[in-house]
Amino acid sequence: MQETRLDTARIRAARQVIDPVFLDTPLYRCEALEPALGCAVSIKLETANPVRSFKARGTELVASRLAGHGSRAVVCASAGNLGQALAWSGRRRGLDVTVVASHFATAAKLDRIRALGAGLELVDGDHEMARERAAAIARHDGIRLLEDSLDIETCEGAATIGLELVDAAPSFDTVLIALGGGALATGVGHVVKAMAPEVEVVCVQPLGAPAMTHSWHQRRVVTTDSTDTIADGVAGRCPIPAVLDDLLLVADDAVLVQEASIIAGMRMLLDNAGLVVEPSAALGVAAVLEDRDRFADRHVAVIVCGGNVDVDAYRRWIGAAAPTR
Repeated sequence: MQETRLDTARIRAARQVIDPVFLDTPLYRCEALEPALGCAVSIKLETANPVRSFKARGTELVASRLAGHGSRAVVCASAGNLGQALAWSGRRRGLDVTVVASHFATAAKLDRIRALGAGLELVDGDHEMARERAAAIARHDGIRLLEDSLDIETCEGAATIGLELVDAAPSFDTVLIALGGGALATGVGHVVKAMAPEVEVVCVQPLGAPAMTHSWHQRRVVTTDSTDTIADGVAGRCPIPAVLDDLLLVADDAVLVQEASIIAGMRMLLDNAGLVVEPSAALGVAAVLEDRDRFADRHVAVIVCGGNVDVDAYRRWIGAAAPTR
């Protein structure tokens, strides 16, 4: 395999830095999902932790290195999950954390960022505008800017999920990974292709936020003017070139799914697995729903990457979904 920016030895070492509460998350066969999906399904559950997403695997690395080198301040842009994770990791180490988010971000995520003690600045725009504002704060104040997916810690932290997957038995035919900025996909994909190259890595993105998927297929950065999806955690418009380069090396495919399939996937995970998940976490199930023939009789691993939802919105979505039983 050609070289990505990631390093497997560093990924293994990361497990010694990340708080154990975020490691060795549940991985189990979910037979109740299988009749409707037509394939064997295993769930890797990244919501059973204090921030209810995989993001702290990366922020634990960032925060530990900042604390060890005397720098006590850091700023990031976030749709919500990264901000919560950085606030949690920073609070644990006495860091001064600032999170910039869109005014339109999920209220529950913003409330949790505040509750964890981080400073929160809202912008009247989308996530790309929040990224620009975070970069401006970092330049003005001379502090660390954490850029999700570009900063290697976020990718290598997420990659520890890949170690846990490839060490599992039995092995999988396919791993389905939510695709947004690319930290999760490049991290897990790097480990899978390095250690279990026969396993197919399929990235999944909403049709209403397709920039990284279009970029993967065209092998160049493709930006979009806007996004239109309930999956706020993956709703980026401007892929990062270095991240795309990594993704091109580790992903076997990148697919787009419709909003209705995302909602149906959320409903299936509630009905058949007892899991309340955010839209981004249902992308893998949505991909199988839209192409059952492709995955028929295969064993797929689905990374359930986040469970931070606005309760009112969740009830509307699930109420609108047709029963899956």
